[in-house]
Amino acid sequence: MVDASALNRAGLVLPVVAARWALWMFVLANVVVVETLFLADGTGKNGTLTVAKFFGLHAALLLLFQLLLVARVPWLDRRIGMDRLTVWHRWVGFTLLWTVLTHAVLVVLGYARLDDASMTKTFLALAGVTASLLGVLAAAALVVVAVVSTRFLRRRLRYETWHGLHLLVYLALGLAFVHQLLETTTFKSSGFAELYWWTLWLLAFGGLVVGRIVMPVWRNAYHRFQVAAVVPESDDVVSVHVTGRHLDRLPARAGQFFIWRFPGHHHWWLANPFSLSAAPGGQSLRLTAKAVGDTSAGLRHVPVGTRVFMEGPYGAFTSLHRTRPGALLIAGGVGITPVRALLEEESAGDVVVLYRVRTENDAVLVDEVRELVAARGGRLHLLTGRTGEGAQPFEPDGLRALVPDITERDVYVCGPPAMTSAVLKSLRVLNVPGRQVHAEKFSLA
Repeated sequence: MVDASALNRAGLVLPVVAARWALWMFVLANVVVVETLFLADGTGKNGTLTVAKFFGLHAALLLLFQLLLVARVPWLDRRIGMDRLTVWHRWVGFTLLWTVLTHAVLVVLGYARLDDASMTKTFLALAGVTASLLGVLAAAALVVVAVVSTRFLRRRLRYETWHGLHLLVYLALGLAFVHQLLETTTFKSSGFAELYWWTLWLLAFGGLVVGRIVMPVWRNAYHRFQVAAVVPESDDVVSVHVTGRHLDRLPARAGQFFIWRFPGHHHWWLANPFSLSAAPGGQSLRLTAKAVGDTSAGLRHVPVGTRVFMEGPYGAFTSLHRTRPGALLIAGGVGITPVRALLEEESAGDVVVLYRVRTENDAVLVDEVRELVAARGGRLHLLTGRTGEGAQPFEPDGLRALVPDITERDVYVCGPPAMTSAVLKSLRVLNVPGRQVHAEKFSLA
């Protein structure tokens, strides 16, 4: 942590900035290549089909970019964060949908004009051609994924149902690949074009398979995670201690989270993202969870010795992004878990912790937090009360009163969405530089 933050304070490019530049330069370079390929050999049988080809090429590029965003590439995830990558994935997904639909409509319209036939007759004729039929099926799969991903339906579906339907995107991916392969006017328009598209598809497929399948399977087989202890922290909060082999080689940092499965106790498809509530020390890992769903509520009943399947570590809520000597750590409810882990890892600089709970009885791990803060000569403010009642500590004036030098600190925020949004809004009002603000939402979306 000290080395990373010292480099950041020295004025070098922040890890998140470097990662974003690398990602967008990669995207820009591929856009230039696709535009060049289109200009070199993008003319269709008429003007409408030429425009259709333009949208088709860019749809393929967007689909491959989607794979990159969900491949969980460690270098990107640890610098940008899964939550930000997920937001980009969502917006790229809807852009992809409209690009694909525009491409499909223009193809039908172009051939209808070419053959002087109706749109319906042309569509049915194209559906009889294998390449076109695969394209139609890919578009249909994307439409289903987009519909169930709208906020209205997403909030009403069980996660398992939504996730199962969302997997149709991989079906769309396969269909789109074969569709483009059969459409030789784009895939094989030249030797360079064929090499380019094969390379891009193989990199995308390879990154996805390695990041989502090979690495998790290998890591779990190598470390053989299992439950070592289950410790109730309160009536509705429990800590699970996990051990395994060679944990000193697990590249986890305080503030990160894993996606946890307990297949010997719950169904294998039930998974939850839980932050580490203690800094990984090479001997064991600990998660602390509040009972808010079937999986988290059942954690206190997980038998010792149960095998654990873990994906990760994920997240950019780490000291890798420190830029200032002092830090302000703001937590709400069970959001204290990654903050507590950061406190255990931090070894330099002044620290202030604001811990928001309804009552003192709801303050999970508060004794551990108090001890860690005291050991570092820091300050802990336990802020009790309900939102909307009495003074609001996360209003700009409240934050300035509690931490007068807030603009000179790195600020880490973890808590319920409403609280996190309120804090981030106040930090903007207080003119805390964006590079000093670190917040991450933990979810599987």
